[in-house]
Amino acid sequence: MSSSFQPFLRRSAAVFALLILGACAQLPQNVERPVSTAIAAPATGTALADLVQQRRQADKARYESGFLLLGGPQAAYGSRLALIDGAQKTLDLQYYAIHADASTGRLMRGLRTAAERGVRVRVLLDDFHTTGRDALVLGLAFIPNIEMRLFNPLAGSRDSTFSRLFNSIDDASRIQQRMHNKLFLADNVLAVAGGRNLGDAYFGNAATGNFVDVDVLAAGPIVQDLSRSFDSYWNNERAYPVQSLVTREEMQALRDRSKKADQELVAQASRDTDDKPSEDAPPTAEQRARVWDEKALDLRTATFVWAPAVMLADKPGKIAADSGPDTDKAPGLVVSQPDDKASTSPRVASLEAASDLAANGDTVVEGLLQMIGQARSDLLIISPYFVPGKDMLQAFSAARARGVRIRVLTNSLASNDAPVAHVGYARHREALLKMGIELYELRSEQTSFGSVFGSTGSSGGGSGGGSAARAGGTGSGSLTGASRAMLHSKVLVMDGRLLVVGSMNLDLRSQLQNTEIALLIRSAELSRAASAQIERGMAERSWHVELVDGALVWRAPKDSQLPDATTEPDTSATLRLMLKLFGPLAPDELL
Repeated sequence: MSSSFQPFLRRSAAVFALLILGACAQLPQNVERPVSTAIAAPATGTALADLVQQRRQADKARYESGFLLLGGPQAAYGSRLALIDGAQKTLDLQYYAIHADASTGRLMRGLRTAAERGVRVRVLLDDFHTTGRDALVLGLAFIPNIEMRLFNPLAGSRDSTFSRLFNSIDDASRIQQRMHNKLFLADNVLAVAGGRNLGDAYFGNAATGNFVDVDVLAAGPIVQDLSRSFDSYWNNERAYPVQSLVTREEMQALRDRSKKADQELVAQASRDTDDKPSEDAPPTAEQRARVWDEKALDLRTATFVWAPAVMLADKPGKIAADSGPDTDKAPGLVVSQPDDKASTSPRVASLEAASDLAANGDTVVEGLLQMIGQARSDLLIISPYFVPGKDMLQAFSAARARGVRIRVLTNSLASNDAPVAHVGYARHREALLKMGIELYELRSEQTSFGSVFGSTGSSGGGSGGGSAARAGGTGSGSLTGASRAMLHSKVLVMDGRLLVVGSMNLDLRSQLQNTEIALLIRSAELSRAASAQIERGMAERSWHVELVDGALVWRAPKDSQLPDATTEPDTSATLRLMLKLFGPLAPDELL
């Protein structure tokens, strides 16, 4: 099943499950979960720690933590390869989805090589996507020196997502609650955080559609905060070692079934005459070749911006435990302390104020809403799924009353990989426009795949130096030629000084159900770089939605030579009618 279709399936099937009564399979009881934690992170002791210290000293940096925006697929992929290659002690991965495809295949082989040279590898994965071909990633759990746990697992066969959802119908509310965090940590000194899962569609290598996304490479003490968050999930009762859910024999059966299915898909493709790529097909030789040619980011020349930062992270207790005693069942927000807290700099003091405000919320999204309450001039937001609940609407209304300019970039119906989620946005669209919020929707059909944070980058991966590295671009061009673009970035820039990059959407699912994590970085330099790229994406690659005489109008992107539209652009009448008929049946909190 394609990575682009699965969010639609999850949302639609979960809504359906809530309407059915029943009970089926159970999760294992009395599971052993040996406790482990991140290594201590001294200033020296590993090659990566020494590199970070040397880079900071060479830059005469005032602050301990450094950051590099990763907008293009090459920079994002190369950063992960660099962490795998450079790690000497530990690699910790936490993801909502890891797809078994060409891009991930190389990363997984890298993890195996790292484990063979003595690196302790821990992989924590939300369990929703571990079916069908994607279940093959569970084989990591049976490799020496690699541990793998599944968070909030669903009981039942891994042959299909639907069967597992059906088996869990009696616990439908827990189906809705997913671990949405994304972290890639090396030696507790360097980390990648942001919006990307692991898979071809997140690295510009999918045949039919790719996600526009952004991550940040973090260095220094802030990584220790991210590691503490990882440990809290890893050692939580909701995390099940893979071996407690899948045996070696079952794993081999999964491999055999997947191999047979791949052979059938290849045979079917050879009989097709339309030459259209299949989203369910195994990786092609061309895709594997592109991935293998990708180069690790050169961390020695990457240009870090050194700035104070804090982490916001939902506690794992936001997701209810399946059974037994639950020592952490209440929602809660972990807010790290700003580095250089003792400084009298007004920049640091402002970050402290922001983190103190965020701490008033029970979740990451609520913390961000508390911060929005202090915006003074400008809010620039990217949220692929934008379903504002009552709290968000109140925060936006109050900000507009203070004269704050608010611009939001989200998916158009055509670019949304979960069309049902678009309903929750569309039903609030006119009210948002009347409030004075400026709305932009990413255009899906493009002549080449690009990123609102710069180009996809050159095929050579790269050095990551200079201002291009800060914005995530190292060249031009597309990995796969023409393809459907789907927005997946989660970014907020406040007053041109505070940059937020994380895993959260501004929707009720992220606010109330999924666990999320975000970095708040106090840097005018990074905020300017991010804002410039977002504004370029809004102007050149997005529809500007306006309310004209009470009717919606989609203004065409700059220099696109497209006409303006009066209905959802680039979509069929059938899709628009289906959503109009069935959309009202789904409440905002389920979208």
